[in-house]
Amino acid sequence: MMMNLQVWGGSGEHGRSCYRIAGASRRILLDCGIKKEEHGQYPLLDIREIPRLTTVFLSHAHEDHAMALPLLYKHGYKGEIWTTRATARQLEAGFRSWRKFVESRGDRLPYERAHIDAMRFRYLEDHAPPLGRFELPGEPISVQWGRSGHLAGSVWLRLEMEGKRIFFSGDYSRESELLASDPPGGIALEEQTLENAAAATAAAGSGGRLPVFPDRTAKAQSDARSDDLAIVDNAYGPDDEPQSEKIEALFREISDSLSAGGQVLLPLPAFGRSQDLLVWACERFPDYPVIAENGIRKGLENLLRDPVWLRPGAAERIRRTLAHQADRLATVETDAQRHAALPQSGPCLILSNDGMLESPASRWYAEQLAGNPDNLILLTGHVYRGTYASRLLTGRREEIRCRVMNLCYKVHQGAGDVRRMLSESPAAKAALVHAPERSALASLRRLEKQGLSGLHVLRPGTEIPI
Repeated sequence: MMMNLQVWGGSGEHGRSCYRIAGASRRILLDCGIKKEEHGQYPLLDIREIPRLTTVFLSHAHEDHAMALPLLYKHGYKGEIWTTRATARQLEAGFRSWRKFVESRGDRLPYERAHIDAMRFRYLEDHAPPLGRFELPGEPISVQWGRSGHLAGSVWLRLEMEGKRIFFSGDYSRESELLASDPPGGIALEEQTLENAAAATAAAGSGGRLPVFPDRTAKAQSDARSDDLAIVDNAYGPDDEPQSEKIEALFREISDSLSAGGQVLLPLPAFGRSQDLLVWACERFPDYPVIAENGIRKGLENLLRDPVWLRPGAAERIRRTLAHQADRLATVETDAQRHAALPQSGPCLILSNDGMLESPASRWYAEQLAGNPDNLILLTGHVYRGTYASRLLTGRREEIRCRVMNLCYKVHQGAGDVRRMLSESPAAKAALVHAPERSALASLRRLEKQGLSGLHVLRPGTEIPI
């Protein structure tokens, strides 16, 4: 039997990442997420196939990769989910947020609490360090994993089974302010491994949790073989603008509002770029007060407890940010604290932990800023249709006098990043995923003109042989 990839979601669209790979005896699933549109869109699961899945892998905890996982247990999956401890710890907050979103649309989740509780996990770091390889216990599958630089716990995967080698990038970025990424064709820098090991030891000595790596000095065993299939994050399509230019655009727009006496709201996901941008904001705008939801601050504290995910020097930047809380960083989590922290007038930066402005807290901030044209609501990532953030950008906004913009902070890959990834780690076939079909096709055409071949843009419900 030929092995094949079947797209249950995530290719030709932004969201509901879900990829089934079936061979003669093994059937694996990579991610199982949702799309935050309408009442919530779920993967095109074939419920007859779910009990036949032998292994499930999860790249990270964001809702578009993880919030449909309980459906697997509802429909008969009995196995475990292979991921990282940091990812597993973040899932509960994600399920609470997703339930609130669905209920705000007058709907109910398609699964019960019992299906969430039925989820069982195995942890990649218990079996190999980043870039190490191991055999799945009791399974004829070899696994290599590396840090993907998207949020704490996020990984890419390379799987070998039935004579085929499959690479899955997850959501990948080399340009995070704080998070380390491992090149899928390379070997981690020894100095980075040593620094993170020292930081982890210090965290453990102060009550932190030490990451469990059987061999901290292990390195990847590189070989010249190409992958048979690569599933590659190309969320930014043909966009080749580097992070440095995107950051400067953010800085200019924020500076314009603050210098005019305005207030700036950055609605962000709870984990990932929110921690990056909190540290960056405190460093780049030292003369202005910063208000951050407590969930974002806790995310920073958690990074110090899991320092293996950090770039060299990032831990010290985080400590400096947290140390300045008393004089210019206010963290809030109740309505009373928000009312007290937000000044009646005068400039400030606000970081809320809901990128689509759907939560009551984020909506309240937006309403406070709406009446002043010097204020700015600055969205920094993909905006789902039908959300309040989308309506502010594209709908009728007579009641909104403040500026509303969408400027990207880079946490995914554009065409140039894909080219670099596939040059370092070649593949016979590569599926460009995580982007709407038109954007992905534009990226494909650009990459083909630059000499790359074997590229595919698929749609949900389609499949290709491996």
